[in-house]
Amino acid sequence: MLKPNPRKPACNSRHCRVLNADFQSHSNFSLLADIFEPVSLRADTSEMAYKTLTAVADEKSASRVDLFVRDLSELPRSQVRGLFDHGCVMINDAPCDSINQSLSPGDRVAVCYDPHRRYKEKKRTWDDRTFQIVHEDDFLIVVDKAAGTLTVPTDNDDPNTLVDRVSTYLNHSRRNKVAWVVHRLDRDVSGLVVFAKQELISTAMVDQFKRLVPTRGYTAIVAGVIKEEGGAFEPLEVPSKNPRGRSELVQEEIKETPTQFKVLSRHQDTTVVEILLDSGQRNSIRVQFAAAGHPILGDRRCNSDDAIHPRWIRKRIALHARTLSFVHPVSENVMAFDSPLPTAMKKFVAGSKNEGKPTVQPNSEPASPWEKAKRSQK
Repeated sequence: MLKPNPRKPACNSRHCRVLNADFQSHSNFSLLADIFEPVSLRADTSEMAYKTLTAVADEKSASRVDLFVRDLSELPRSQVRGLFDHGCVMINDAPCDSINQSLSPGDRVAVCYDPHRRYKEKKRTWDDRTFQIVHEDDFLIVVDKAAGTLTVPTDNDDPNTLVDRVSTYLNHSRRNKVAWVVHRLDRDVSGLVVFAKQELISTAMVDQFKRLVPTRGYTAIVAGVIKEEGGAFEPLEVPSKNPRGRSELVQEEIKETPTQFKVLSRHQDTTVVEILLDSGQRNSIRVQFAAAGHPILGDRRCNSDDAIHPRWIRKRIALHARTLSFVHPVSENVMAFDSPLPTAMKKFVAGSKNEGKPTVQPNSEPASPWEKAKRSQK
């Protein structure tokens, strides 16, 4: 059986403090025996308030330990989380402090706690690898989305989308708010996304995107060498619902404008471009560059072998939503945000710059300190 700390008082109420004082100060214990049952005198008063529950998981039990403990103790979720934080839960006689731990049939779960005490959940810093918070106020939240995460659910009701995770974050602080979708990024694209915290704010922000008020800047690595310093692509006709069944949760009735781009750097067989997107048409960047013969690296939808590069072996595409600016719907201030280039894209560009340069042979003599000093002065 789990043993709580014997020095911890069973209850700190006024009645129990007076009762404990009577036990300590009264010299005639035989008189107390006439008042209280003998079993109460023999029991350790520090353990009387504690409750121990044990159960063995089976195939029908909850697979996650926090849900199992909640069913076992019939306590609210906030209290259950506190039990883990205060060391009240054990699995197979080993302490458990993770609410996400999975259970297997046959695992023995034990819970020891004081039902008269409220076990508060410890405050935690939010940690979610699918996004990082760039800006947050009472009306909006701007996040930096990681590649590989859907922004909104599809018709297949995909779990763990970005809007779900941001809503979970908002509820984590017990603010009872949900994230309202304003615009989206494709699953394989990383970068800045803004969500609204209220329906009216969402309506105002969506209206901005329809009127082309916000500006979005992207950085992409495309196949081939673009000779021009820049240019513009005319809008292409893209169906509102593609064969993959992506649902249109936000009606984007916006006029199309050319997609402008500028060459940042050229390499042996790739080009790094900066793209300014005024249009809200989804997939326009990917479709337009593929149609021009310069598909974005890793874009398997374009059905072009040029998108496959021997040094780009990642599942994501080399496209990042780097800048975002809009007018705040309440303060009317211009809000501008910038996201650093992902590490994968940085390493690829750095490796491309070193292509063709002579490398030090493995058997060559290392540079002397004098030679290193001369190089540093150049």
